Amino acid sequence: MIPEKKNENENSVSRRSFLRNGALAAAGFMIVPRHVLGGKGYVAPSDRLRVAGIGVGGKGYSDIVEFTKGPADIAFLCDVDTRRAAEAVKKFPKAKFYTDFREMFDKEHKNFDAVSVSTPDHTHAVAAMGAMQLNKHVYVQKPLTHDIWEARMLTQGARKHKVVSQMGNQGASGDGVRQLMEWYNAGTIGDVHTVYCWTDRPVWPQGIQWPTTRADVPKELNWDLWLGTAPQKDFVDNLVPFNWRGWWDYGTGAIGDMGCHIIEPPFKVLGLGYPTSVECSVGSVYVGEFTRGYFPESCPPSSHVIMRFPGKNGKEITLHWMDGGIQPERPPELGPNEVFGDGGNGALFIGDKGKMMCGTYGMNPQLLPTSRTSQANVPQTIARVPEGHYVQWVNAAIAGYGSAKQKALSSPFDIAGPLTESILMANLAIRSYDIRKPKANGKGFDYPGRYIKLLWDGNNMKITNFDEANQFVKRNYRDGWSLGV
Repeated sequence: MIPEKKNENENSVSRRSFLRNGALAAAGFMIVPRHVLGGKGYVAPSDRLRVAGIGVGGKGYSDIVEFTKGPADIAFLCDVDTRRAAEAVKKFPKAKFYTDFREMFDKEHKNFDAVSVSTPDHTHAVAAMGAMQLNKHVYVQKPLTHDIWEARMLTQGARKHKVVSQMGNQGASGDGVRQLMEWYNAGTIGDVHTVYCWTDRPVWPQGIQWPTTRADVPKELNWDLWLGTAPQKDFVDNLVPFNWRGWWDYGTGAIGDMGCHIIEPPFKVLGLGYPTSVECSVGSVYVGEFTRGYFPESCPPSSHVIMRFPGKNGKEITLHWMDGGIQPERPPELGPNEVFGDGGNGALFIGDKGKMMCGTYGMNPQLLPTSRTSQANVPQTIARVPEGHYVQWVNAAIAGYGSAKQKALSSPFDIAGPLTESILMANLAIRSYDIRKPKANGKGFDYPGRYIKLLWDGNNMKITNFDEANQFVKRNYRDGWSLGV
């Protein structure tokens, strides 16, 4: 049964308790993971993984159901909205329910082994880091984090705490990306110098003004906990449970939603790391004749981002991201009635000896012209993941950190972290586009972040030629929230 919402005093006690325990951990106290107590590769006596789900409505619900297709049990459920959690509560009646993950961590950390995080983007990092600091294995929905700095911290945190990690970009475990890798490794299309990635997202409102009318908070929703790390604001309609994606305080826009699915194949195939530069153009909404709307709180309706990465032998790889329904030119090798990518989404690889493409998640990989696909005689050299993305993580978590199964994961934070950072680099450029300063004559504004190339020092997480852009590397959390690093 779902308990009634806690009042503010109870939430405050829970927050203080969580922060107190975090301070103890920083001072040297830590929960010793069971696989350490039992030695490397230790398996729980039950041979089953006890999972606590944070955010269990919508995608979070489907996540925890997928885990149970392997040797996993859902031990705890946590959601700030009891309406969204109702289906999960019905499905897993033995799982104890919480509304505040910090309280769950505080009271129940001895009673679960791993955590699944499927909250809005702005809560991913604090929930995942809190779990890792308790030495719990973590599965985190894409994008891994809201900010670049958070992605770096979670990548380092997974290593530091020796936990088994996986990001929820399930296409990383698919056959498609492995087929693309095998074609590329065999030299089928030569050295790739240009990649185009595109999506028909957003499919939620963007490029709009924040509502001016506050609304009543539904009795089933703990609005303060939903806000989490984000600035304090009044509740408004048409935000929860889905349209938060289009607001920078909570979401990461179209590329945050789809980039980890569509850009992951190029990252894996080409072995990309941190970009060296990023530039963008964005779609605009006009509110009058020659009057462009200025809505810096909202992601734009469309964008085109260009990132450049170091490639093989000192060669540069250029990656284009397009959203809002914008697509690159169809390659001439593609027949006039053949679908480009999967229609609304896709990735195109252009090499010096040929081209290949795929749809979302790396699905339906094709050489171009598509007749080459069936003619290619490239042996399978990369192991497939028949158990799928979710059960792969469950099995690896049971095997433990350092095990062969952990090392074979498709999207551990060592891979997912740099991928997420690059995706969020696109958002850094998009947000820099809206930086404005009053003109010296007091008439209008200058926009110094537009029409320039931003140079990126990946190791130090810093734009080197436009300092104002660095405000988007790491945001400030609301009082009472911390990553604890």
